[in-house]
Amino acid sequence: MKTRNFLATAILALTFGFTSFAQKTVMVGGAAMYPNKNIVENAVNSKDHTTLVAAVKAADLVETLQSKGPFTVFAPTNAAFDKLPAGTVETLLKPENKKTLQTVLTYHVAAGKWNASDIAKAIKAGKGKATINTVSGGTLTAWMKGKDLYISDENGGEAKVTIADVNQSNGVIHVIDAVLLPKK
Repeated sequence: MKTRNFLATAILALTFGFTSFAQKTVMVGGAAMYPNKNIVENAVNSKDHTTLVAAVKAADLVETLQSKGPFTVFAPTNAAFDKLPAGTVETLLKPENKKTLQTVLTYHVAAGKWNASDIAKAIKAGKGKATINTVSGGTLTAWMKGKDLYISDENGGEAKVTIADVNQSNGVIHVIDAVLLPKK
């Protein structure tokens, strides 16, 4: 009887252990995002973030986003960049616009690790809204619409978090459906 109970307990523990491991590895853009890799190491594998990765490289932010952090990155998809006016991405990627590109990209980054539950707590404490300070010196506003998490920029632009809590070795990524822009 003791052996049977022990085996049943061991099987349950293994099952829950594997389930827990699987839940930590989130799929983004058709690629697994491994929590033991850093933001850049994971982002380069996402087919949905090739524009963002190209922008991070053009802005010379690779080393920063590979550093210890922790960082919270609100990561716009390729489709989000496609919503910008025609020619915007191409213009930002030009070497002479590197400073502007750095400002736009670091506007999507907050110091520290802000999981969705942390943001939700801040929203509750803020009576429906939470302010998140960005690395660029700007602010983002977070709020909930039903069960969905939204982030707005200082110009009133809004992005929905489509995939939350993609944990990284140096922070967390939240995939968003729009590019957020700092105050003009």
